[in-house]
Amino acid sequence: MAELFAAVEIISAKRDKGELTDPQIDWVIDAYTRGVVADEQMSALLMAILLNGMNGREISRWTDAMIRSGERMEWSAVKRTTVDKHSTGGVGDKITLPLAPLVAACGGAVPQLSGRGLGHTGGTLDKLESIPGWRASLSNEEMLKVLQDCGAVICAAGAGLAPADKKLYALRDVTATVEAIPLIASSIMSKKIAEGTSALILDVKTGNGAFMSDPLKARELAKVMVELGERAGVKTRALITAMDVPLGLTAGNALEVRESVEVLAGGGPADVVELTVLLAREMLDAGKITPLMDPADALKNGAAMDHWRRMISAQGGDPDATLPVAKEKTVVTAEVSGEIIEMNAMKVGVSAWRLGAGRSRQGEQVQAGAGIEIHVKPGEEIKAGQPLFTLHTDEPARFERALEALTGAVRISSTGEKVELLPLIIEKIEG
Repeated sequence: MAELFAAVEIISAKRDKGELTDPQIDWVIDAYTRGVVADEQMSALLMAILLNGMNGREISRWTDAMIRSGERMEWSAVKRTTVDKHSTGGVGDKITLPLAPLVAACGGAVPQLSGRGLGHTGGTLDKLESIPGWRASLSNEEMLKVLQDCGAVICAAGAGLAPADKKLYALRDVTATVEAIPLIASSIMSKKIAEGTSALILDVKTGNGAFMSDPLKARELAKVMVELGERAGVKTRALITAMDVPLGLTAGNALEVRESVEVLAGGGPADVVELTVLLAREMLDAGKITPLMDPADALKNGAAMDHWRRMISAQGGDPDATLPVAKEKTVVTAEVSGEIIEMNAMKVGVSAWRLGAGRSRQGEQVQAGAGIEIHVKPGEEIKAGQPLFTLHTDEPARFERALEALTGAVRISSTGEKVELLPLIIEKIEG
């Protein structure tokens, strides 16, 4: 079959700061998915996009072409309105775990296709896989059944969903083009639009522990993603939220599941509870769902916990099983007394990753019990010798590099210095 274009024409057009036409974009995504455009050619195009950008029309068409490379999910058999949330990731960000059953308890249906962690940010599927028996991979029929029966499903995206994105994602990772906003936005939104949800809330993290540490860049990404969602007919909103301090008191797989269950039991750290409730209200509002109850009440009265237990059981997990615990642990104590002024989320995330909670390349195994417990947060007092962190791993040889990563992670002051933190919710962006 004769090809419509030559890849080199498209690469040179973007290299020279030109706009790509709709037919060029449609062809290059399709041809790359079919294997006609080689990895080295697509690498060159991705770098040209990183350096020269794309306008709104180009990003929208690129996203649409990625959606059309695969199937679109369809939830018309579900009697409730479907709503979803996507987070750009951070340290201790376990919000999806309590949020999906919480929204289900309040009357929504949450088809949450999640990913695995890479680098210092944890993956939702890795966390849930620390629950004995729980399965991440479901067929479309199984997904639909869990969603109908439980009101929420959290699982891996099937191979049929935006296959162009799978290929591009792997290539971006090895060509230093991950940071390009058009490519981040189209990657996230192609999967979320193909997922077929009627409303979507984006949790865009900023601060030292976030993928987008610069608040201006985070805002730009949020705006682009909201526009993409709205153009595709999905009611989309973005909240820009703080990731300068780890979220909650744990970073690691089973540790974060345990904390999520505490939240569902009506307890848990205040910041995790606040963000979970806030996102639940936004999801219900964006989906125009009349809540069966307020999300804060659903955490207190056990309704969210009931939905969690049903959802975990429906995917083969045992909600009563003992969660894995790492074989070894070591405690980091405060060297001086005073108030915690700063806690660098990125350093905590890297330390948890080095303990075995995350992976350095795709396909690598993670340790279910590895990670960090945080005993004090900024604004709290600590005495010299009191525990700051407990580090967990199955391999004691990992402690040295994990402790190295925590160097300078915490600043303690006894001079009455003011704690300066980003507000939990920095900005809201609507379509």
